[in-house]
Amino acid sequence: MTADGFDELQTAASRHLWGHFTRLGNFQREPMPIITHGEGNYVFDQHGHRLLDGLSGLFTVQVGHGRHELAEVATKQAATLAYFPIWSFGHEPAIRLAARLAELAPGDLNRVFFTTGGGEAVESAWKLAIQYFAAIGQPQRRKVISRHYAYHGTTFGALSITGVPAIKNPWEPLVPGAVKVMNTNAYRRPEGHDPLEAADDIEARILMEGPDTVACVVLEPVQNTGGALVPPPGYFERVREICDRYGVLLVSDEVICAFGRLGHWFGCERFGYQPDMIVFAKGVTSGYAPLGGVIVSDRLAAPFLEDDRVFLHGLTFGGHPVSCAVALANIDLMERDDLPGNVLRNEAVFDDVMARIAELPIVGDVRGCGYFRVAELVKDKATKTTFDDDECEWLLRGVLSPALYKAGLFCRADDRADPVVVLSPPLTCGTDELQFIGDTLVDACTAAWEQFQSR
Repeated sequence: MTADGFDELQTAASRHLWGHFTRLGNFQREPMPIITHGEGNYVFDQHGHRLLDGLSGLFTVQVGHGRHELAEVATKQAATLAYFPIWSFGHEPAIRLAARLAELAPGDLNRVFFTTGGGEAVESAWKLAIQYFAAIGQPQRRKVISRHYAYHGTTFGALSITGVPAIKNPWEPLVPGAVKVMNTNAYRRPEGHDPLEAADDIEARILMEGPDTVACVVLEPVQNTGGALVPPPGYFERVREICDRYGVLLVSDEVICAFGRLGHWFGCERFGYQPDMIVFAKGVTSGYAPLGGVIVSDRLAAPFLEDDRVFLHGLTFGGHPVSCAVALANIDLMERDDLPGNVLRNEAVFDDVMARIAELPIVGDVRGCGYFRVAELVKDKATKTTFDDDECEWLLRGVLSPALYKAGLFCRADDRADPVVVLSPPLTCGTDELQFIGDTLVDACTAAWEQFQSR
């Protein structure tokens, strides 16, 4: 495309495009970056500037960009059956993908309800839990427990489960019955705290609400917002025991953590717990088509196999034939190239990269596992003092993000909780890409700290 063509696009973007979680005013004053194409672990903007995709788009592009085999599968399926609903019908891609996911999922998770994305899947899981309990004679069980600062989506039900105040407050009152408990941010806990207190807080909240009113607990294996919060040893074992004790369902929100991100097909496998439902999206297709869903245990599906009972929920594009065909090919590709294994083989390299970053004066903590990491930024390492709102704005959006972009690294500077730099590269990355992430972050954070000190 010519320069004039990109100028026309910029004008159209500033006038017509409403980006998600985007400050529209910014792009009335400055040009919007336009990503033109992707190749492997990299994307390119309208100026030909190459960026290592250190966030996998949005925790999504597991197999990297430009995989022609996935595009060809989509084309073939669209030419065969581009669309048909799975409302009392089936089609081959949805049936085969449901069977494949059941084969990969742990335990008795054998039934798959498809959506088009993660937020819809979270909401579907909550609705399924409510209707399941109504079906077995416990209609009072409607409440859902999730963690402070956890992100679970933006539809009204999923947003109610979400624990991020900044994106919840404008929409309140939300759906009632969604209550919050402590997360597993050990960095922000007092010295000598009980590492399992966050699990015990779930039991305390169940008792406070009344055990016979709680339907489910929704948890990510590694919590995203707040900064790749890895659970302490024994956390999920304790949570599973608590849920079983009070008859509450455990929902594992694996929109980010599934499909190799943590070195396993599902994050619950990494931490050794068996959920009653797994919520998935993103990496199931590596972003080559939109798809999400819920993998459900046989026990929860059982009441819906009786008589004429129906789960009263559906989506026009849930289980879309093209998306399901792409997902099957994506899983084949991941298995062929052993991408979960690649994550585990390179985990120690990523550990070393993050250890270098942890030595910087502006970095208070580094967290995460697999190919999902963060560096938390502080203005006083000794006291763990964080930056105030104005300082965050200056640091993350005014200094650090532009510097990283210029240096050729796309990642995420997130201040929805304490300020963090989030890293989630494609699972195809190896030592060279991980070292580049480390070198680039060290240089950019060092320069940002020096600028902050001289303000």
